[in-house]
Parts: sequence; C-alpha cells; structure tokens
Amino acid sequence: MNKNPTVVVVDDEDMVLTSVRAFLSLETEYEIQTFLEPERAVEFLRNNLAEVIVSDYLMPGMTGIQFLARARELQPEAPRVLLTGHADKQSAIEAINQVGLFHYLEKPWDNEQLLLIVNNAIERASLFRELKEKIAELSTANSSLKAVQARLLKAFL
Repeated sequence: MNKNPTVVVVDDEDMVLTSVRAFLSLETEYEIQTFLEPERAVEFLRNNLAEVIVSDYLMPGMTGIQFLARARELQPEAPRVLLTGHADKQSAIEAINQVGLFHYLEKPWDNEQLLLIVNNAIERASLFRELKEKIAELSTANSSLKAVQARLLKAFL
C-alpha cells in the first residue's frame, strides 16, 4: 500500500490550521489532517498512522507538550514539531527533553522552513520504518539460520 504521508496539525486557531493546510496541500501530495482540539487529534492517532505531528504550544485544555507526549506514546516513530507563538526558548527546550521533539518553529513561521522541516521529518519517519523492517527481516533470517544449524547438528551428532 503506497499512500501519501499523513501530516497531523493541531492548533486552537482555525486561521493557523487553514494556512498550514492550504500551503502544504499546494506544495505537496501529503494528506493533511487538522484539529482544533488536541483530544480529537489523540483519537485520530489511536487509529491512524501519521508520518509527522505538528502542534501549537499554547492551547486550552492540553498544552502542546502534553499533546506531543500523548502522541509519542501512540506513535513513537512519528517526528514531533512544536509551533510556538511565544519566543520562549525554555518551552522548546522542555519539549525537546520531554517529548523528543524533532524541531520547533516560532510563529509567525516561514513557509519554506515549514516545508523543509515537514519534508525532513517525513524522510526521517520513512527511514526509521525501513530500518525497523530490515531489523525484523534480519531477525527472521537469524532464527531460520539457527533452526538450520540445530538440524545440521542433530543430523551429524
């Protein structure tokens, strides 16, 4: 199945969601899923794979860091990006440490920088998933070799 990568964007401002969705839809083939409420995004992530998760920092009900922590529990391979309207470096550092943040962007963001970050995050997610598949293949091959070795030893001993 070769579907387009999914980008999840969470922000309590509809204008931000509309802007990001419009820009990424024009520039990419990605599936853009936007959410005004972090809780709804969490529900989406329970049942759907996301290649990248972008979240606002300051939202009512759940902060971006709290949301990204939940997202990390559900989909640890998906890179997480924090959008912050506050030039608060401490928040970004906290997010990097708490939720393994891939990158953060300050509002207002530069669209080209956003695109570069999202593209890099999708490539990272893709490479990570390929690595996991190769490790699983090697593990299976190793198990098969051990079984062959055991049969050979049994046949000759």
